[in-house]
Amino acid sequence: MAFVRWIIVAVVFVALLYLSLQNSERTTLRFFHVAQWDAPLVVVVFIAFACGVAAGLLAGAIRSARLKRQVNRLRREQRAGANGPAHGAADASLVAPATGTVGYPRADRVIDGL
Repeated sequence: MAFVRWIIVAVVFVALLYLSLQNSERTTLRFFHVAQWDAPLVVVVFIAFACGVAAGLLAGAIRSARLKRQVNRLRREQRAGANGPAHGAADASLVAPATGTVGYPRADRVIDGL
């Protein structure tokens, strides 16, 4: 399987190399009529691709950090709940039917309020 992967990587690399050699004309990139930059088209496309990858990685890192903070908070709450005096002594009538959390009696639910 690794051999097939290396063949695919080599074919993609050769195709991209050939594509870049075909698009080596110079192009002008203008920044809001303030500045301009002359570079080969393949360099401009590569920089745009790299900026897109960086933006995607940054968005993923931000989401991952947020999820990690949420997991850590939930773990702290779980440890605090496990060490609390009410754990294990909860009455079955104080447990919500779907969540299992303590403190929500069934009498507080609105049954025919819809």
